[in-house]
Amino acid sequence: MSKRTIGILTGGGDCPGLNAAIRGIAKTSILDYGWNVIGIQDGYYGLMNDLKRELTFKDVSNILPLGGTILGTSNKANPFASLEEGKKPIDVSDRVVENLEKWNIDALFCIGGDGTHAIAHQLSKKYPNIIGVPKTIDNDLMCTEQTFGFDTACSFVTESLDRIHSTAQSHHRVMVIEVMGRYAGWIALEGGIAGGGDIILIPEMPFSWKKVVESVKVRSKLGKRFSIVVVSEGAHPDGEDMVVREVIKDSPDPLRLGGIGEMVADRIEKETGHESRYTVLGHLQRGGSPSFFDRILATRYGVAAARLAKENDFGKMVALRGTDIVSASIEAATEGLKLVTPDMELIKAAKSVGTSFGV
Repeated sequence: MSKRTIGILTGGGDCPGLNAAIRGIAKTSILDYGWNVIGIQDGYYGLMNDLKRELTFKDVSNILPLGGTILGTSNKANPFASLEEGKKPIDVSDRVVENLEKWNIDALFCIGGDGTHAIAHQLSKKYPNIIGVPKTIDNDLMCTEQTFGFDTACSFVTESLDRIHSTAQSHHRVMVIEVMGRYAGWIALEGGIAGGGDIILIPEMPFSWKKVVESVKVRSKLGKRFSIVVVSEGAHPDGEDMVVREVIKDSPDPLRLGGIGEMVADRIEKETGHESRYTVLGHLQRGGSPSFFDRILATRYGVAAARLAKENDFGKMVALRGTDIVSASIEAATEGLKLVTPDMELIKAAKSVGTSFGV
């Protein structure tokens, strides 16, 4: 087959494993297929503003353990609603297609979460040769059992809870840990279970203040002089809205959640009399070197994505199903968010070992 030139971009928030995925796509393209590789800088912003650089074999060597992305990223740039100061959102997607054609890009690999893939689906109507690679610590992307970045984030949450346990026991306090996840509770749920959280609050199961307070009081009556509460940033009391920390007007998802951890700690201390403290893990969950699992998953995704391009199987996103790497349409992957279901086996298992969900 004729020599091709491919483009790779990383969009949305950074997360561990992005460089492993870039490496998987690029090395497979260079070694197996003899293709040229172009790295597009800062996600869709680079596509809109003609920012790119060649990626050689040397460029993608020794990047497997690195956190972040060597290409840079943006969680604001949207070619279908580009915001310029003092102006309304405008559609510059034709400019993006012109740049892809000018660069002689035969296939575009979009590595990202639901926002990145939603834009990729729109763009595929004008430029069909697109393949998606799923990443996000939130693990909320449809059609795949797991996104890379999630395992590393949960591992960090688990380690943090292990450390929090020490001080909670020593000072006999209620310790509230707020974690990321946006509208999905996967990080709080799995990280919380692995770290021995006594109470886990997630967006999919709006909680009762009364139930949360009762859970702390019951533990106290049983002789437990401390409690660990894991709160997803999107968790909220039944009948109330999520807590919004700030609004970023020039972002595709303008709401920045945060603050529920402080509210929970204050309420527990007020109603139980137990000294309470809160910790927000924040961006620490997104940084650092990827875990063993995420390095392998991102590599497998990258290799499989390159193979889809070789087979001209575009409009697809690579995905994990069981232990196999498969593919699904980008359109199907962006039809909604993959959320925790209250009747799932993991929730039932957590309840069986005494975990409260405040409901």
